Amino acid sequence: MKTIKIFLTAILVFAILFMSNRNVSAETSVQEMHGIWIPYMSLTLSESERNENGFHRKIDEMAEKCAEYKINTAIIQVRPFSDAIYPSKIFPYSHIIMGTQGISPDFDCLEYIIKKFHEKHIAVHAWVNPLRISTGQTPIYISEDNPCQKYPTFRYKDGLYYDPSYPEVRKLIIDGIAEIAENYDIDGIQLDDYFYPSEDMSYDKNSYDEYAKSVKSDFLPVSQSEWRKANINMLVEGIYSKIHFLKNDIVFGISPQCNFDNNEKIGADVSVWCSQKGYIDYICPQLYVSNDHPTFPFNPLADRWKATVTNGDIRLYFGLGMYKAGTDADSGTWLLSDDNLQKQIEYSRKIHSNGFMLYSYEYLENKFTEKEVRNAAAVI
Repeated sequence: MKTIKIFLTAILVFAILFMSNRNVSAETSVQEMHGIWIPYMSLTLSESERNENGFHRKIDEMAEKCAEYKINTAIIQVRPFSDAIYPSKIFPYSHIIMGTQGISPDFDCLEYIIKKFHEKHIAVHAWVNPLRISTGQTPIYISEDNPCQKYPTFRYKDGLYYDPSYPEVRKLIIDGIAEIAENYDIDGIQLDDYFYPSEDMSYDKNSYDEYAKSVKSDFLPVSQSEWRKANINMLVEGIYSKIHFLKNDIVFGISPQCNFDNNEKIGADVSVWCSQKGYIDYICPQLYVSNDHPTFPFNPLADRWKATVTNGDIRLYFGLGMYKAGTDADSGTWLLSDDNLQKQIEYSRKIHSNGFMLYSYEYLENKFTEKEVRNAAAVI
């Protein structure tokens, strides 16, 4: 009897230790998502902050504020422009840290971010922009060791982008994400809504023509639009497979535009991602609209996305446009009330979504958003 008691006690102690040491992703996987995006602009260091202590103070304040607002997941932009906010063997250090792309600090930014947010029981999803290299004058300087110097790219207006039709480009992006998954105690990886920059068919026509010539004479090449979707699908499927091969407890999600037609135009095949296995673990459409939007009011749009997610293993979150609160955006409809966000959170629960993500951190405390945030916070 004494032996049995000792054995049962040992099992109980093990269970307690196991539960107390669960990682943050295990905790948040069964909770309602209370997420917030922290874009690269919020992480950009001023000249006086470009040191370890300055960076730590900035991150400490962010983690503290997120915890205060009951945020349980931070989606942090770690690779905005073919660069990184961590020491990478593939991408140069981002200009947002030391002011110039390619100049490395003497500390690991991502390691500290994860450590600090986890201390507050906040999961961290690494937000990656897969194709964008530069837009306009951002960044002003592209370092010589940036992989874009050697890989296929195309230009569209004032932007430079990787061309995902090339297998070596898709491998580059997948390997870059694998590097994060392998080296960091990250809880998730997220791609944003930047895929092909436009439905314009001219900027990658040469690549499409190469594909069309390679098709055997017995078959007709698919349209350029369908070809683009296939390229992005191969990229997304490759990322999903690689992440889950490395660490099955890391979730992979995408945050597409809310407009289905726009997604179609930029190669984002959301209907496939939301219905078939092997692409994503979660989808978070950016429903940055008011409840009284003249064209896309929130509730019907949320209903359509709910109906689109037919794979029961995929979690559905809604991206909420906190940055529009208190402004004259959407034909002034945000000014009709101060409880848009509150009602959107409540409606997302009514239709059984899995939570929400707020854009963005800078608007948690802002004179325009104050009333909306206060009302939303009351139901979080």
